[in-house]
Parts: sequence; C-alpha cells; structure tokens
Amino acid sequence: MTHRLPSVLCTAVAAGALALTGCGGPAPSSGSSQPSGAAVGVVASTDVYGSIASAVGGEHVKVTSLIHSPDADPHEYETTASDAAAAGEAKVLIANGGGYDDFVGKLSQATGGKATLVDVSELSGLRTGAGEFNEHVWYHLPTMAKLADRLAAELSKADPADAAAYQANAAAFKAKLDGLSAQVNAIKSGHPGARVAVTEPVPLYLVEAAGMTNATPEEFSEAVEKGSDPPAAVLNQTLALFNGPGKVGALLANAQTESPATKQVEQAANQGGVPVVKMTETLPAGTMDYVTWMGGQINALAGAMDRR
Repeated sequence: MTHRLPSVLCTAVAAGALALTGCGGPAPSSGSSQPSGAAVGVVASTDVYGSIASAVGGEHVKVTSLIHSPDADPHEYETTASDAAAAGEAKVLIANGGGYDDFVGKLSQATGGKATLVDVSELSGLRTGAGEFNEHVWYHLPTMAKLADRLAAELSKADPADAAAYQANAAAFKAKLDGLSAQVNAIKSGHPGARVAVTEPVPLYLVEAAGMTNATPEEFSEAVEKGSDPPAAVLNQTLALFNGPGKVGALLANAQTESPATKQVEQAANQGGVPVVKMTETLPAGTMDYVTWMGGQINALAGAMDRR
C-alpha cells in the first residue's frame, strides 16, 4: 500500500480516539463489538485479521482491530493510548508481519509481552529467505486456514472451558475457505494461464492460486508499492498491456492506492476494454466478514475473466 497518512494526521486520529473513549479503555471499532465479561481479549492489526479472530472466537472473545479504515496505512500507523490499553488486556495479538505492521510488535514489547503474538507471515511458511517477500498473506487462503487453527489453539490455552467451541468455529471457517478455494480453482480451470495486470503486488497470491500469469513489469508494481514514480519506459510497457490482440484479461487494482501512474493504467484499461477489478487491504465499509469480502473479490475476478 502506498497511500500514506501524514504523522500530523495520525496525531489527530489518536486525539479523536482518546476523545471518544475518555479514560475508559479501547475505542470501539468495526472489529471490536464482542461481549465483555469473561471474554478473551484479542487485538489484531487490521480488521481483516480481527474478522477471522471473531469467526474463530465467537461470543467468547472481545476483538479490537486497530486499523479498520482504508485511510490508515499500517506502514505509517501510530498507536494510541487506547490501543495500548487493549493490548495490555489481550491474551492474543495478531500481526501480519513481514514489515507490514511493525507497530504490533512494539505494542507487545510495551505491554511486557504478556499476550501471545501471532505473526501471520511467519505462520505462512511462505518466506524463502531470498528475494522480495510479498507480505500480503491474507490473499493466501491456505495461510488463513493455518491462522484459524493457530487462533483456536491459542484461545483454547487462554480459555480451556470453551476449547470445543474454538475448534468447531475454526473448522467451520476452514470449510468456508474450502468454498473460496473451489471458486479460485474454477477460475483456474476455466482460464488456464490467463494474463492479468496489477497495480501493485497485493493480490499476487490469489493470482498465482488461480493459475494466472502476472504480466506487469515488476519495476512498475514495486514503484507503486513504494510510492515512487515508475520510469517512463516501464510505464509505457505497462500501458501497452491493455491494447492489441495480446492484451491482458483484467487489471487488478489496489483500491486504496492512487497515484498518477495508477490513474493512467486504469484509464488505459478502460479505453482498451479491459475489466478493472478493485482489490483492498482492509474490509470495505459495512463488511465485517473475511469470507464475504474475499468471496466478493474472487467473484469479481471470475466475472472479469468470463467477459474476455
């Protein structure tokens, strides 16, 4: 993601959160509406992971998602006093890892490391130790299944009395993931080897699972991700992907990133009749369920490919 939130704006967000909560604990968020009382505290870096924690924990957990807005960039996010309060009471902290949301590790250290820290990038097993690591692991469905199992295990340790519920919820969530995988496999069988373009690497695990080829020059997507301008020659190579008999089947664009280069690419796709599929890094407004969100994006991709 390259949409950066200036520090002065982060300070204003922090002040607003404190004004809402006064001195009484964590601010409400789209991912923190679980019952209180004996509920197990879980703090997630984003509402993507918060929604999965809610799915596994059900009524037995209180989930706080620190980032639940497309305007907040995990690379720049500054934690608030209410974030620290929530982390201090939590039994489990969930971080994407891979350099995406380092603030969770800092929260863990600041609160004495009392909560178990789940690093999803490490859990994924996708790190090879060589080359650039694509940290957007929430687009890798097998990793989300691993996360469900890990959360069930950690919540069972914190709350043994409800272990059976956690295990059952994790199994139900993984069954829904199997449904998503079936949708992805349908794209793979219906459009084997299809070429697509991306504005940045966010959805590449999904692209790979669907058997598609990313035709975007690596230099272009890396520049967009880092918030810099791609070289003119690279931009021209990317724009050429949307014209002629060999044009790509779809453009997967990060809806939370906008730059002059991405605008040009989307315009070229529209002019070339190439469908644009919007992908996001956090849950859209009004959506609190991972499966619903990811399923909608997979369906949009399938629809785009069917229009080729």
